[in-house]
Amino acid sequence: MNVGMAILYVVLLLVGFVLLVKGADFFVDGAAGIAKKLRVSSFIIGVTVVALGTSAPEMAVTVIGAIGGESGIIVGNITGSNIMNIFLILGVSAVICKLPVEKSTRIIDLPFLIIISALFVIFGYFGGTFAWWEGLILLLLYCAFMGYTIMLATKQKKAQLEQATAVSITDANDGGEIQTPSGFFEKLKFGYERLQNKVWFLIVITLVGLGMVVGGAELVVMSAKYIAETVFKIPTEIVALTVVAFGTSLPELVTSVSAARKGDVGIATGNIIGSNIANILLIGGLGAVCCGSSGLLFTTEGFISGLVALFASVLIFASCWGKSKSIGRIAGIIMLLCLAAYYVFIFLNFYIFNLY
Repeated sequence: MNVGMAILYVVLLLVGFVLLVKGADFFVDGAAGIAKKLRVSSFIIGVTVVALGTSAPEMAVTVIGAIGGESGIIVGNITGSNIMNIFLILGVSAVICKLPVEKSTRIIDLPFLIIISALFVIFGYFGGTFAWWEGLILLLLYCAFMGYTIMLATKQKKAQLEQATAVSITDANDGGEIQTPSGFFEKLKFGYERLQNKVWFLIVITLVGLGMVVGGAELVVMSAKYIAETVFKIPTEIVALTVVAFGTSLPELVTSVSAARKGDVGIATGNIIGSNIANILLIGGLGAVCCGSSGLLFTTEGFISGLVALFASVLIFASCWGKSKSIGRIAGIIMLLCLAAYYVFIFLNFYIFNLY
């Protein structure tokens, strides 16, 4: 093994993760800003633009992996990200503070997540691949779910949401005294926020963010493949389930943990559930369609991780039906322990039991 090359690919992997995370930030800032300029309500922006923005790393890794024939990375990234989102991100958020779950989420979103998680495992198990038509079914289900979400939000909460949007715009432009920042980074942040009022700048950062996400995905897939096959001599799927899944889940991690610390618990739970639904239906469907006639390979690792992701979604559902209708600290600790047990199983299995 060439030590210098190994170090280089590790550096490239880290650079790829940075590009994915910051690129997703720029994409969300730009696209959300453009949507606001078009007077689209803040809730609709959240369930469409922000949801797609936080799933952009997974989407980019999927497309790049499909083009390069690395279908193992695609399935591992989807299931690994969903496991990471629930066990790690939601677990840490629940430990920080109690996470109330709305009634509509308990009776609609979570059961839907469980159903499609099971469907993902069933599609992949029979035949060992996702055919393009199965991917098309997943994409159609995602379109139907998004259409239902937007229609429900528009019908039931239009007045409240438009009022909230108007208040936020008024507060942002209340004509109050603007304090000039003193430090270099404060000035940089201040200038960035001022430029976000310009349509041309919003378009620029949207395109730049998209380019960073695609470039970062290229680096992540290439580096993960080299590290798996050359450095550690382990299947690419295991790297996808661990390193790649963690890297592409960083936007959700930052968003949810930050929201939990600030007490904005609705964002913490909604971000994870929405992201997991998008990963299965949008990312999985897109991956299968992009793989064409060869199909999206579903290995033993994918089957096991798919079952774990299904269990994780059932665990959320079971955790929020107590008296408080929320995910508490005990549930968060259980999720973190489940994550640790799962990764111990992965590495013990590969290095000792070799069940795959």
